[in-house]
Amino acid sequence: MYYLIGVTLLWAFSFSLIGVYLAGQVDAYFSVLTRVVLASLVFLPFLRKSWLKTSLALKLMGVGAVQLGLMYVFYYQSFLLLTVPEVLIFTIFTPIYVTLAYDLLAGRFSPSYLITAGLAVLGAAVMRYNNLTQDYILGFFVVQGANLCFALGQVGYKVIIQRESEQLPQHAVFGCFYLGALVVAIVAWSIMGQPKYPTTTVQWGILLWLGVVASGVGYFLWNKGATLVNAGALAIMNNALIPAGILVNLLIWNRDADILKLCLGGGIILLSLLLNEYLAKRFEKKPLVKV
Repeated sequence: MYYLIGVTLLWAFSFSLIGVYLAGQVDAYFSVLTRVVLASLVFLPFLRKSWLKTSLALKLMGVGAVQLGLMYVFYYQSFLLLTVPEVLIFTIFTPIYVTLAYDLLAGRFSPSYLITAGLAVLGAAVMRYNNLTQDYILGFFVVQGANLCFALGQVGYKVIIQRESEQLPQHAVFGCFYLGALVVAIVAWSIMGQPKYPTTTVQWGILLWLGVVASGVGYFLWNKGATLVNAGALAIMNNALIPAGILVNLLIWNRDADILKLCLGGGIILLSLLLNEYLAKRFEKKPLVKV
């Protein structure tokens, strides 16, 4: 859980950095490509042939292509249609996607996970903004595309690692995840990219931070954390990004926010997490994966 909490705090800054400094100013596909290239450079040196099988490498590349590559394509486009708080609010359905995807891959149905994920969605909905822009409908569906890709990717990675017969060091194979995302990023930029590049050192610095830290380190720690918690906790932590992101947007960039709704919604999400842990301990055995 500590991995997920740490990355949540890390990613809370990403929404505002993209919305304030990059969206509409730097080509979205160039931003995606830059982030993925930098993230790949972080983990490719750690790849070890001794731990890699062809089947595992292809699976991890597929997960990376979806969770990072396709997700970023949707994600960056959403900032052209929505404000930062709107993007955050429209991610409220990710926990539902996570728990349903995990149950589908596990060949079962866990109503307790769905109930607590639904409670997390309710908590996020309490924080929703009323002053939505006219592009919110298209933006909503674009964000759902990003949400679905992110959910399928993290669940897919969790299942792949858990089904490996040999307990492998995840950092030694995670470079394949970024290679899969890199294929998508290159294709997307080649087809839809525009010659709209960073013009300031601040923009280049933000891309460097987002690529090396938020993407390179962040996605590894998030996916590693996903293998160490139950699906319900993973689903709920996806919505912990919402109050954290809105709080950063409020405190650093002085954006307006309803403090009462923020506190109430955050409290409901915390309640859903505590309820999930209670139900998991009472009714299910928590999966163990050593890394």
